[in-house]
Amino acid sequence: MPKVLRILGIRGVPAAHGGFETFAERLALHLVERGWRVIVYCQVDGAGPIATDRWHGIERVLIPVARGGPAGTMLFDARAIAHAAREPALCLTLGYNTALFCAWLRLRGVPNVINMDGIEWSRAKWSAPAKAWLWLNERAGCRLGQQLVADHPEIARHLATRVTPAKIRTIAYGADRVDAAPETPVRALGLVPGQYLTLIARPEPENSILEVVEGFSRRPRGLTLAVLGRYDPGHPYHRAVQQRAGAEVRFLGAIYDRGTLQALRRHSAAYVHGHQVGGTNPSLVEALGAGNAVLAHDNRFNRWVAGDGACYFDGADGFDRALGALLADPGRLAALRAASAARFAQEFTWPRILTAYETLLREWLPGAQARGVDAGRGVA
Repeated sequence: MPKVLRILGIRGVPAAHGGFETFAERLALHLVERGWRVIVYCQVDGAGPIATDRWHGIERVLIPVARGGPAGTMLFDARAIAHAAREPALCLTLGYNTALFCAWLRLRGVPNVINMDGIEWSRAKWSAPAKAWLWLNERAGCRLGQQLVADHPEIARHLATRVTPAKIRTIAYGADRVDAAPETPVRALGLVPGQYLTLIARPEPENSILEVVEGFSRRPRGLTLAVLGRYDPGHPYHRAVQQRAGAEVRFLGAIYDRGTLQALRRHSAAYVHGHQVGGTNPSLVEALGAGNAVLAHDNRFNRWVAGDGACYFDGADGFDRALGALLADPGRLAALRAASAARFAQEFTWPRILTAYETLLREWLPGAQARGVDAGRGVA
């Protein structure tokens, strides 16, 4: 049987919009190299008919959408799923935000593996109607996907309250190992290699940015806190973060260039990760891959990803104390860097992650059960 995979749920490849797109790009290229036919659905702006093209051996289905925002995303997902349902090729759906639409794949007998992402409906940023929609779609995804993927053991435990554990496979997220990077991009941003901390996160309350900025700014540190992200002075939370920032805090804006981000991470004194919810966060994994000492919010998600070789905090007071202790002990900084590199090599390399996905996807190729592959574990 031919090995065919359709990837749904992202804006498309090449990656330009975040962790899922990066993962989809890496997986698609990996599978193409191994003889798979891979089709990725891509959202493009505008109106008109669906078109196709190829990018590095990946077939792209280009679906024009004239509307922006969540409504445009929902329209794109609906059209992509309708297109994918035309033939029984295996689908991989990344995220569950519109999982209700996957009922069409189930009705047409199309096997569908769903990466269930984090507990999205629990995030504080969503309104009550949005939370209700996401909660409903999480439930739908659990029922409609033949197989669920959790990117973190805590996500797997959460999903096991919805479906049988046998239906869940835990596969984390990957990143590139960065052993060296030029200093030029760092210096171009006005930073001195080794004399700054990096914080890369959307400016939302659940990412602890206000607490980090406040705790950092309580006393002179002798180094810079480099904060990446798009800040709007008209947004109350964004404005509060900027108002609490001391003279050693620099807001660098949103940076997406992969080389610049790798250089920033590699030359950081430490990486600050304030995320309070979610599963395996790509930014934290990338920091481990760059051998960063990690100072992370203390919660069950970050504890598993970074392990015992990280420093943890809770709140502005906790960040102030943790950072002070860390900067007073250069030997501990070096030990944390070594621990991050070891944790990354243990769990988060791309070969490990992509091989695990390919093994799982093979089990769900049409006809796999008839050939004796144990794909029956995930049938709902």
